[in-house]
Amino acid sequence: MGYRLRYWVLIPLASITVAAGAWAALAPVHSASREQVYVIPKGTWERRAAGQKLDVIPAKIRLTIGVKDVLVMTNQDNVPQLFGPVLIMPGQSFQMPFHRPSEYLFTCPLHTSGLLTIVVEPMPEPGWARLRWRATGIVTPGALL
Repeated sequence: MGYRLRYWVLIPLASITVAAGAWAALAPVHSASREQVYVIPKGTWERRAAGQKLDVIPAKIRLTIGVKDVLVMTNQDNVPQLFGPVLIMPGQSFQMPFHRPSEYLFTCPLHTSGLLTIVVEPMPEPGWARLRWRATGIVTPGALL
């Protein structure tokens, strides 16, 4: 009797798992907004001047063409902040759209290394690539769409 009960539980559970995997591999990718927003918080300049290590934004940002392909930097600090060749004034935002998959390197004084890497990936094809892309989104908060 114990084996039969286990099979009645395992068969629907396995079916649900297979169906969820098929959906994740084949379903279209949608996003409410194509913007990936990062905020430079107030007091960043003072902390940096005091010698504190800053992790205001990650040293490597991942974007995906067609899903999240517009980087938005918002400066809430009291002083201007430099991002690559752009000076972002207090209270302002800067949008940078990306159209090609590639790896971009920008100067960024908010990081100890002084560099920020932006990895722009192509839209994942249906199948294993899309399943892998969605699975990595579980590890990276905010990337699963």
